[in-house]
Amino acid sequence: MRAAAPPDAWPMFRGDSALSGIAESSLPENPKVLWRFEAGDAITSTAAIADGMVYVGSDDEHLYALDLATGALRWKFKAEGFVRSSPTVTGDFVIFGDDHGVVRALDRRTGALRWAFSTDGEVISSANVIGDRIIVGSYDSFVYALRRDSGELLWKTETEGRVHATPAISDRYAESAFVIVSGCDEFLHVLDAGDGRSAQKVAMGSVAGASPVIAGERTYIGTYGNTVRGLNWRAGETLWTFTDPDREFPYMSSAVVYEGLVILGGRDKRVRALDADTGKSVWEFATKGRVDGSPVIVGKRIFVGSQDGVLYALDAKSGKELWRFEAGGPISASPAVAAGRLVIGTEDGLLYCFGEKHDESAGPR
Repeated sequence: MRAAAPPDAWPMFRGDSALSGIAESSLPENPKVLWRFEAGDAITSTAAIADGMVYVGSDDEHLYALDLATGALRWKFKAEGFVRSSPTVTGDFVIFGDDHGVVRALDRRTGALRWAFSTDGEVISSANVIGDRIIVGSYDSFVYALRRDSGELLWKTETEGRVHATPAISDRYAESAFVIVSGCDEFLHVLDAGDGRSAQKVAMGSVAGASPVIAGERTYIGTYGNTVRGLNWRAGETLWTFTDPDREFPYMSSAVVYEGLVILGGRDKRVRALDADTGKSVWEFATKGRVDGSPVIVGKRIFVGSQDGVLYALDAKSGKELWRFEAGGPISASPAVAAGRLVIGTEDGLLYCFGEKHDESAGPR
């Protein structure tokens, strides 16, 4: 069974612990704007959705909690710095980091602070969840495992560079799960989730800002070095490497795997699909801006934003454009999709919610 976010929630960056980017919720053929919310500064990270609430951070140093149905503000929490890590909803908590290196857990219903844990570097990556633990990386080069209910440190493992990406988890329900994380030391690290010990370390030839996506025993990731790599994380083997010989650019977009395709965006202003077995190019779609946001699969469509200020829907098999929305401001955030809604932010501080817009003049439905 494929990993995917539940239909009524998008509780973390990329939707689920494998960072699949696959939504089980549906969206209408032509989504309409249902509401928008204006934060005080740029929104550059993915929102979380759970139990009729939307949580999102901003460069105005706040985490916001909004009503999914109306966009009304329920509460907001002032952090110590930019909130660029996507919030994670788990149990009674919403967990997020800031650029002062503090990881916080708030009561997700009230916004009250429950605990805080300080690292020695920016926390740009988002927390993942396995059992009663959360896993998060920091610019101080460490990956941390914290007890969810208290913030108690359970283990930490040092890499040789800043950890920009969100850790992926191989199977959050397995007795022996693994944490897979990329960073600025040019390696993909496979850690035992129980104690943080290294199980594999795979050279990637370049640093990575993108998060890995897990598909069985494979993981796929783009790097700063103009490459996308397909790897067997369990065996520690590189299966293939894709490089565009005509353009040199970094990848910041995390990939999604759909029916034999690996789909991601690049700073060459393109969304591309590669064959998951060989790494050969299958299709490309050109935008007018960098594509740093990560694509999300909804049914047979890809939703992805661009720095050109447009949110696109593409056919996943062909890359053909099916729908677009002109948001105006650059989009570096990724979509969150749940309960028939899509939520995405822009760098000019607007959060949009899309869905089915009913004609109120038609009477009760």
